[in-house]
Amino acid sequence: MGLALDGLASGLDTTALINSLMQLEAIPQSLLKTKVSGTQSVLTALQSLNTKVASLGELATTASKPGALTTFSATSSSDKVSVTVAKGATAGQLDIVVDKLAQAQTTVSAALTAWPETTLTITGTDGVAVPITAASTSLDDVVKAVNAARAGVTATKVASGTDAVTGEAQYRLQFTASDTGTPGAFTLSDTSAAMTTIKTAQDAEATLWKGTAAEQVVTSSTNTFADILSGVSITATATSTDPVSISVARDTDAASTVAKDFVGSLNDVFAFIASKSVVNTTTTNGITSVRGGVFTGESTVRSARQSLVSAASMPVNGFSPSEIGISVTKAGVLEFDAEVFATALAEDPVKVESMMQTLATRVAGAATQASDKYDGTLTSKITGQESLAKNLSGQIEEWDTRLENRRATLARTYSAMEVRLSALNAQSSYLTSQLASLGTGTSK
Repeated sequence: MGLALDGLASGLDTTALINSLMQLEAIPQSLLKTKVSGTQSVLTALQSLNTKVASLGELATTASKPGALTTFSATSSSDKVSVTVAKGATAGQLDIVVDKLAQAQTTVSAALTAWPETTLTITGTDGVAVPITAASTSLDDVVKAVNAARAGVTATKVASGTDAVTGEAQYRLQFTASDTGTPGAFTLSDTSAAMTTIKTAQDAEATLWKGTAAEQVVTSSTNTFADILSGVSITATATSTDPVSISVARDTDAASTVAKDFVGSLNDVFAFIASKSVVNTTTTNGITSVRGGVFTGESTVRSARQSLVSAASMPVNGFSPSEIGISVTKAGVLEFDAEVFATALAEDPVKVESMMQTLATRVAGAATQASDKYDGTLTSKITGQESLAKNLSGQIEEWDTRLENRRATLARTYSAMEVRLSALNAQSSYLTSQLASLGTGTSK
């Protein structure tokens, strides 16, 4: 920092004078800073728009896939039977009577204080025998060995009173199949312990068209019947005596949601562009000024918007999108009429699906053209703005050095001036005193 000599000889506030001069010198840098601020505002808005357009592209790509509108829902006339729908379902109706529920085999040993042997063999319905050897005849060791063998059977020790003679605590071992249905059935061998099967392995059983000549029985190892109707799973929680009606129908609401979200995402992009393109007029002291938004006059943004509007509103095979409830308003935004869409879908689902698929494909293409991370038009514009902001920031840094040097020069100049003025003042005072002394001597 330079030496401050304010008013040493001149009486001037040289620091204030230098600051005023520096304000004038810094005007070009201030203009650069204003330009950087404006560039950053445009850059931030472009990045936000690019993100919205990219999200729109992803949604449109999903909506463009075959079957995006082919969704079905199912209902059951009884809370004892539930229905879920997956891909591949078709509309239809079926009556079903649940005769049996699936159950797992459960076999219980006699009351014991210890296992008769250390061995036991479990054989499944596939004929595979799994020999098990416990560490001892302790019931706990037998349970541990069975469960560690992963033979499709779980062992549990259950209290069963005490031995009438010895008074020792007795237990039963319960063996339960891991899976329900006949595939989970098992046999126990290589042991002298008495066994009782209290629940046999049983498949779930249902009858279709019961009481008619077409009556048919279907079974499942679980309580879910997955193959009766294509793409539909039927799960029973209780048996029934009366037929349960299963209905599968096109889910118009779900299809409508796809179209509604599609239009909503487009309008979200349009609304954002509109909000950044507003022109504001203000009047201060009789002077009117006009200030445009960051997207005002931005041809790249305008072009991207027009591409999206055209992709979503141009006819498809000679049919206007308005026929399926998608139309363009006078304000240049899209409007979705759910009632028109539902009616069109009910009358000609193939036509609606085809039109929606085409519209979504076109919008996805326009979105990709604008927001592709490598060569999208918006992406390229963002790259250009980033480069401009970096260049301007570099110029501002150069101005910092230039202004610092200029301030130092001014400080040295004014300091030298004050020193020189001080010397001149001293010389003037000396000469004045000398002249005064000469005048005194003459008078004598």
